[in-house]
Amino acid sequence: MSKVVIIGAGFSGQTAALYLNKKLGSQHSVTVINPSDSFIYTPSLIWVGIGRMDPERTTFSLSEVYKKKGIHFIKGWAQEIHPDEQFVLAKKTDGTSVKLEYDYLINATGPHLNFEGIPGLGPKHGNTYSVCNVSHAVACRNQYLEQVKRMETGEQVKILIGTGHGGSTCQGAALEYIMNIHTDLTKRGLRDHAKLMWFSNEPKLGDLGVGGINARKHGYVMQSESFIKSLFAEMDIYYQIQSAPTKVEKGKLYFENYEGEEGTIDFDFAMLIPQFLGVRLKWINKDGADITSTVTNPAGFTLVDANYGKKWEDLKASDWPSTYQSPIYPNVFAAGIAFAPPGPISKPHVTKNGTAISPAPPRTGMASGIIGKVVALNVIDMIHGKKPSHHEAMTEMPSACIASVGKSTINGAAATMVMYPTAPDYKRYPEYGRDLSVTSMEVGLAGAWIKRSLHTMFIYKMKGNLGWSFIPE
Repeated sequence: MSKVVIIGAGFSGQTAALYLNKKLGSQHSVTVINPSDSFIYTPSLIWVGIGRMDPERTTFSLSEVYKKKGIHFIKGWAQEIHPDEQFVLAKKTDGTSVKLEYDYLINATGPHLNFEGIPGLGPKHGNTYSVCNVSHAVACRNQYLEQVKRMETGEQVKILIGTGHGGSTCQGAALEYIMNIHTDLTKRGLRDHAKLMWFSNEPKLGDLGVGGINARKHGYVMQSESFIKSLFAEMDIYYQIQSAPTKVEKGKLYFENYEGEEGTIDFDFAMLIPQFLGVRLKWINKDGADITSTVTNPAGFTLVDANYGKKWEDLKASDWPSTYQSPIYPNVFAAGIAFAPPGPISKPHVTKNGTAISPAPPRTGMASGIIGKVVALNVIDMIHGKKPSHHEAMTEMPSACIASVGKSTINGAAATMVMYPTAPDYKRYPEYGRDLSVTSMEVGLAGAWIKRSLHTMFIYKMKGNLGWSFIPE
């Protein structure tokens, strides 16, 4: 019997656990370590953050699902990985420690939210907020609704949404949040009481950390820059790009831009996505030495089968990982946000002051799920005595961003952006790096239905019918 341990139960970890359980059955052991019993359907936290969805409707119990499936569940934090001796040391939420032996390990830990990377950033200080987890989304909602109360009395407020670090990713989540605020305030009849501003580290508006998107429609090639500019013009959203925060105080953001110029922005409420780093785990070899810097990159992401060390302009599609297997420990894999990409997708920039303003590659949502499946199937190959045979690099996989503009399925809409491949491949697609017969961008009610349906089907399938149903609004 082989023992598989998975650290993390987000989209990648959950997908891997379910595939392993389904394919291996009870002949082998699958154990998941996660600090919370709740799976969070993160895309819907946008609606929680504006008070349009209760947080309970975005979660389901992991332990209930795993009990039915025969998957072992440890509620706690992995602290040390001993890859030579093949065990993980974890601390349970009840304070006790546990040693988990494994034959195969999948690191699917998701991100460490690097609020400390910018002085004053984050909900801990009460200066800025985020929608990266349930507690953050609830705090964000509460502060946003306080601004709504002010507007209801006739006050004018300044709302700042975007990225909170020069290396932040997940611009899509911030984009969706600012558009939902616009729609929510419009419905409340308060839109003229708010100045909405987008603040981002993107080299161009609509870059989204993927180098921008091009889509062909009716013989015309549209760029995501024009697409987002059009949306922002329609919604009266101001924007500042090519910038990174340097410090945040109550109601004031200090920034540096591409030219190395410094400035400030005043605000009443801010939601800024922090930088994502690798979750802090120690890797210890058989001699007791800390080998974390050997197994991970400086940001804490696990090194896999990528070609590292190239300059951005020299990166090729073949440099991206496809099996997500550690080159040092073949029985270790990293999935989703936990793996180290070979470099950025968007063109990086360093200011004259040495400040890096470069969006990191997104590895969330759809990409995480795909990678979780690939990793699980490769582990199954190895259990059956084969070499990993499943390959899907981000230069081979599609991805979709469905950014809702309100959650109503009657009069809502969503900006739907589909691209193939996720990371461009200029050898196969020399002009744009992507297949323009697949890549598309549009706004409409259909996207709102898709967004809401994905939420409902995912939660319903995992949670079962526990007393609520999909009711169009």
